[in-house]
Amino acid sequence: MTEDDLFGATPPSAAGAADGAARAGGRSAPTQPLADRLRPACLADVVGQGHLLGPEGTLTLMLERGTLPSLILWGGPGVGKTTIARLLAQAAGLRFMQISAVFSGVADLKKAFDAARKLAAGGVGTLLFVDEIHRFNRAQQDGFLPVVEDGTVVLVGATTENPSFALNSALLSRCQVMVLNRLDDPALEALLVRAEEETGHPLPLTEDGRATLRAMADGDGRYLLNMVEQVLSLKNTKPLDAQALARLLAKRATLYDRDREEHYNLISALHKSLRGSDPDAALYWFARMLEGGEDPRYLARRLTRFATEDVGMADPNALPLAIAAWETYERLGSPEGELALAQLVVHLATAPKSNAAYKAYGAARRAAKATGSLIPPAHILNAPTRLMQDIGYGKGYEYDHDAEEGFSGQNYFPDGMRRQTFYNPTARGYEREVKHRLETWSRLRERRQS
Repeated sequence: MTEDDLFGATPPSAAGAADGAARAGGRSAPTQPLADRLRPACLADVVGQGHLLGPEGTLTLMLERGTLPSLILWGGPGVGKTTIARLLAQAAGLRFMQISAVFSGVADLKKAFDAARKLAAGGVGTLLFVDEIHRFNRAQQDGFLPVVEDGTVVLVGATTENPSFALNSALLSRCQVMVLNRLDDPALEALLVRAEEETGHPLPLTEDGRATLRAMADGDGRYLLNMVEQVLSLKNTKPLDAQALARLLAKRATLYDRDREEHYNLISALHKSLRGSDPDAALYWFARMLEGGEDPRYLARRLTRFATEDVGMADPNALPLAIAAWETYERLGSPEGELALAQLVVHLATAPKSNAAYKAYGAARRAAKATGSLIPPAHILNAPTRLMQDIGYGKGYEYDHDAEEGFSGQNYFPDGMRRQTFYNPTARGYEREVKHRLETWSRLRERRQS
């Protein structure tokens, strides 16, 4: 990687001026992609990130104060991470340098740092933009620490992954994380208007076709402009409606990675919708995960877990129904078996909820760890030999079936350990009956042990 590769052929200020001139004079190269031709020439032109670049935006205020710390720009594809980094360098008077973690290694980083040091010796600051910074391993990420600390570079890293998981804590402590929003409907519409102004052609779309085009972009501005180019290349005399547009263009693939943050975000949304007794929201997140390519067996396992943790004894039928839905999927496969899982989602969302058994198990485990190796009381130990009978095993045991009301009220905790209550049933669903039984038995126990 040469110095020209790092910096490009044009310094930031000149590049911004050239972009502006091209847009104003319509002299863009005919083969230049529309997304590149519409790349903003200043920070004010960036759409959809008002919380960072608006009049009171975080980055706006930083630039007004004359301070630009090292940053991590976190956001989905096509929301402006690279563009913002370039324009920040321009606004701060820094030389823009770019590398990609996908194609770069330690040697490339050293070249970039050496080039930045040479510029610093001449009084020129460097903004080092690292695309896909989460692709660097921990050792490579540590390599940025000294040059960030001594001010050799202002580091701006771009990532689509949650920095909390993708970047090491040492690097995160030296950078401020800026969250970029997916582009909303007004931001996408603003890009469509700019595209029409740039090309000089209105989009041949009906109102619902235009809305569908924005929806198909799914918050990705670059993807939207790529679709605009396809629409403008069509030889249509009649405006396209939503159905015609859907037949001609491919919807942007849903953002979902089965082992990354989006996976955990969506399963959390499904779990909390179930706990909140909202079957409609739960079905939506369930469908979102399936549409994203999630393994239905994973969802079956998580739903079964929910049946035990969050429904529990309030509806004892939830767990066998979860197992039945899981087995139904295994026998039918997709897509028929997914209906059984959807039915389970509805059942779990509408079932009475109790985590009393879940909490009771946790409390019992803590008590078991704390009490060590206490043995059961002698009266509940079996005595299969004469010796065991002689030393008291089984002595005094009362057979509950022979006791009044089928309840002896004896103590079953170890001698020397006070009785503890782990399970506290709710008054919801089936647990209402369980709660009544336990209260009755508790009164009988107190009376018979007194």
